Amino acid sequence: MEVKKLSISWQFLLVLVLILHILSALDFDPYRVLGVSRTASQADIKKAYKKLAREWHPDKNKDPGAEDKFIQISKAYEILSNEEKRSNYDHYGDAGEKQGYQKQQQQREYRFRHFHENFYFDESFFHFPFNSERRDSIDEKYLLHFSHYVNEVVPDSFKKPYLIKITSDWCFSCIHIEPVWKEVVQELEGLGVGIGVVHAGYERRLAHHLGAHSTPSILGIINGKISFFHNAVVRENLRQFVESLLPGNLVEKVTNKNYVRFLSGWQQENKPHVLLFDQMPVVPLLYKLTAFAYKDYVSFGYVYVGLRGAEEMTRQYNVNVYAPTILVFKEHTNKPADAIQARGLKKQVIDDFITQNKYLLATRLTSQKLFQELCPVKRSHRQRKYCVVLLTAEATKLSRPFEAFLSFALANTQDTVRFVHVYSNRQQEFADTLLPDSDTFKGKSAVAILERRNTAGRVVYKTLEDPWTGSESDKFILLGYLDQLRKDPALLSSEAVLPDLTDELAPIFLLRWLYSAFDYISDCWDSIFHNNWREMMPLLSLVFSALFILFGTVIVQAFSDSNDERESNPPDKEEAHEKAGKTEPSFSKENSSKIPKKGFVEVTELTDVTYTSNLVRLRPGHMNVVLILSNSTKTSLLQKFALEVYTFTGSSCLHFSFLSLDKHREWLEYLLEFAQDAAPIPNQYDKHFMERDYTGYVLALNGHKKYFCLFKPQKTVEEEEAMGSCSDLDSSLHPGESRGKSPCGLGSRPIKGKLSKLSLWMERLLEGSLQRFYIPSWPELD
Repeated sequence: MEVKKLSISWQFLLVLVLILHILSALDFDPYRVLGVSRTASQADIKKAYKKLAREWHPDKNKDPGAEDKFIQISKAYEILSNEEKRSNYDHYGDAGEKQGYQKQQQQREYRFRHFHENFYFDESFFHFPFNSERRDSIDEKYLLHFSHYVNEVVPDSFKKPYLIKITSDWCFSCIHIEPVWKEVVQELEGLGVGIGVVHAGYERRLAHHLGAHSTPSILGIINGKISFFHNAVVRENLRQFVESLLPGNLVEKVTNKNYVRFLSGWQQENKPHVLLFDQMPVVPLLYKLTAFAYKDYVSFGYVYVGLRGAEEMTRQYNVNVYAPTILVFKEHTNKPADAIQARGLKKQVIDDFITQNKYLLATRLTSQKLFQELCPVKRSHRQRKYCVVLLTAEATKLSRPFEAFLSFALANTQDTVRFVHVYSNRQQEFADTLLPDSDTFKGKSAVAILERRNTAGRVVYKTLEDPWTGSESDKFILLGYLDQLRKDPALLSSEAVLPDLTDELAPIFLLRWLYSAFDYISDCWDSIFHNNWREMMPLLSLVFSALFILFGTVIVQAFSDSNDERESNPPDKEEAHEKAGKTEPSFSKENSSKIPKKGFVEVTELTDVTYTSNLVRLRPGHMNVVLILSNSTKTSLLQKFALEVYTFTGSSCLHFSFLSLDKHREWLEYLLEFAQDAAPIPNQYDKHFMERDYTGYVLALNGHKKYFCLFKPQKTVEEEEAMGSCSDLDSSLHPGESRGKSPCGLGSRPIKGKLSKLSLWMERLLEGSLQRFYIPSWPELD
């Protein structure tokens, strides 16, 4: 009975899939997209496509829907430009090959039986609805586009991790994981995890950039790095995956043995220290995510109250062990500066609490970024921000002037006043700018009140006349200045331009280099063991091919050199050859030039036979550099081209070809239409348009990513003079003769001069700084 029900559900699903497939095909009409009739010719279709492609190209049109519109235009042209696909669409409403219903049904049954191989599924799959609108409405809130990913998601990943799902239409595995995904999203988003969904059908560029070659795929992004999820799609595995993305040293386990050392680290780290008391033996994920978001401002510790010996801390700080408690410690370790206690702490509550306690009472200015955050530039009269700066010498223990400054800051905390201090021996230029030139402050502490006026370092300030000793009189004078400043901002009479602060906490160059090398090695290790080996095969093939060629070249060269020496230096003539070599060096050099050397450039012609292998199916990362020439300029341009590109032949990713302008002018002009500054729009009234000279143009074609870079030759002085003289002679000839061979040629030197700057262009090509012109698909080389 169960088998019979299962077979009935199979048939019902297949019929439903077929109906939905037909309905989706009916929604897309290529004729309507291109705006042509069903009887339109290929010329009309091509003309309409060129017009719409230029109008809706994403690089030219900044409309948010331009990319989707461009994809539809390209898909419509792909169908209508192919006679077979166009005929199938006209007869069956589908651009695919004509198939019988039985063959289509067999293929769908095969897909149903094997789609579950990449994930762990059970028979509960057949209870999921196939309502694409419902699934789109769930993921619509989190849809990502390429620009949004680059400009917002990647910078934001340095504050919170992102969990991204790659999906597509007719992805049955995506339907199966949908309930689990929805449940995990609701949970993790409330904890502060970023969520994203990428539709591989509409965002192919982004999916390829992320390295997702199959759907569904789930990946995580943190600190701009991508990590793929490889386990079964269940709630617990996804939660553990997000937790594994976070660094392991975010939260320190604090006990009664190390809490004094942990809280005393504020002076060295220049950060407040936060302690969370909870009954869970492991650190909660919410607390780890909070620690990652504020890792640059606060140090976090976790106390498990169930651990033996934790009673000392809970009793000292009066902590209720039956509810989660968060304490913030600043300069005083014996008493918390702030506390919060509640059952079921929410993300927003914790964020507000940490934001209010993100800085110390008197933070030490250790970098220019911190100075800009604590002392922002004045926006208006109502948004004045004053900074009271203590300039003091560095000390291992708290000095009396600094302790007096702390107590004054604690008693006079205001929204418009921020208290900071600077080690004058570490920030010497900064301190000298604020202090008078007299010897009164030499070796002593001083206090200055300043206000930043612009981002260039201009400030107005007032330095206390006497050194700061922390006495009651000093506090009274400083308090009087602050009260007077509220009424009269002109109290800050001095003006100066402060130099940028040096970053005191930045690691030294060697450590930065070691960290970068470690990150690079770990990324390579992860890519080798977690990426698909099928994706790694092109790289491995390239590496082993290069090694084989290098090894073979060394062996052949060694044998050839030994044979040449054996032939040119017989045993009975070695002395005579040595004497001849000393007396006649020019003769030996002339003979050696006749022997073919290894410095040659292999340049192949781009024809319809080599077009597919040299461009359309070119391996990822490889480029074909194509020289445009004519039959009359072939010899001179090829010689100059070989000289210019010879230094770049060591790269195995570059291939060199040439294209005959006499044979394939139409293909070239179609390609140049996507670089409109190189090829103007055709004018039917311009009789000289078809005579446009493209010789000397060089195209760098990337077949995999479908873009090209363009080199346009610059006319030399000799060429311009030759062209001017030729134009004078041509005007004196009969109109019928002007179409023949011109009596004055440019000569080989001006023609070679077209490629005089090609080597500089090749260097910019390898640097990746050239402008790229993208095309929807490579045209046929007829």
